[in-house]
Amino acid sequence: MLELSRVLAGPWAGQLLADYGAEVLKVERPGTGDDTRSWGPPWWGEGPERVAAYFVCANRGKRSIAIDITSAEGMQQVRELVRDADVLIENYKVGQLAKYGLDAASLQAINPRLIYCSITGYGQTGPLAHKAGYDFAIQAEAGLMSITGEKGGEPQKVGVAVTDLMTGVYATTAILASLVERQQSGRGRHIDAALFDVQVAMLANQASNQLIGNETPSRMGNAHPNIVPYQVFPTQDGHMVLAVGNDGQFVRFCQAAGQSEFSNDQRFKTNPARVENRQALVHLIARWTKQRNTADWVLLLDQSGVPCAPILNVAQVMAHPHVTARGMRMHPTCLGVPPMVADPMVLDGVRPLANLPPPHLDQHQPVWLQHI
Repeated sequence: MLELSRVLAGPWAGQLLADYGAEVLKVERPGTGDDTRSWGPPWWGEGPERVAAYFVCANRGKRSIAIDITSAEGMQQVRELVRDADVLIENYKVGQLAKYGLDAASLQAINPRLIYCSITGYGQTGPLAHKAGYDFAIQAEAGLMSITGEKGGEPQKVGVAVTDLMTGVYATTAILASLVERQQSGRGRHIDAALFDVQVAMLANQASNQLIGNETPSRMGNAHPNIVPYQVFPTQDGHMVLAVGNDGQFVRFCQAAGQSEFSNDQRFKTNPARVENRQALVHLIARWTKQRNTADWVLLLDQSGVPCAPILNVAQVMAHPHVTARGMRMHPTCLGVPPMVADPMVLDGVRPLANLPPPHLDQHQPVWLQHI
């Protein structure tokens, strides 16, 4: 598989496929490579091989070769590599690779079985197809920031580049589906993966609420538009998440809180009633939750089968006993391998993890020159 992509969405898809067993060759710009190699601090490694932690998160399991695709020699090198490739992922602006004869039509003429995945901000067609795509801008323009943040407050982006990440996941599923289809058809596909389209799809129930209810969703802080109580509540020593998803859980929560009578109150007995009387109920629950600390609430509600959780920072998550038990934090077993977060899938009890660390720029040029 050839990866002619940089930053996050394309590399995320490439890393997923590497974890699933693909041999991924990352084609990078000579001298600088993927933009995220320099997006530090923090850094991994020393001297000329130093690379940003950002790059580490999305480039496990790959080999790197530096090619100037704007040169005649570089164009020809990519064409030769394509002859034996199953998949190519690229995230150049629409039409840019056509200038170098590296667009889908040109490369599928060389290898009709090639699955060619183009990842762009706004897709291959439409009035905004010419625009570059950045996760932050897409979160804004495709609706996510309008529903993220406190009510009446400033719009907020999500703390990680979720649109990039989900585009990488969607692209991976489309690539895998195309590979399965190719077993019957014998031909490749050109996948048009747009960050904008993915973010619109990610609006999920909020989009459905708009389309069916004809009311525009707005920022609600940590509250849920369709479920109550389902938000952050104060405790004696901080905050916790309470996520009551059905009427039975609400009954058990009231019992655990020593407030059983409220589970039979007509204002709160059903979820539609609780949504209608949201403010009154949230005010009551906030008074109850302040009476215990977070750890006590979590223990009590876990025993009662009521969904809840403490709110942890990233360092606490990385040290979490469940993260350790599940093997989600990969500890280096040899020199030159950084600590990383593992692939989240488990197949027959085993995590599908690529066995190569993120590559140094052009690390594998001598090996791959033999293939051309």
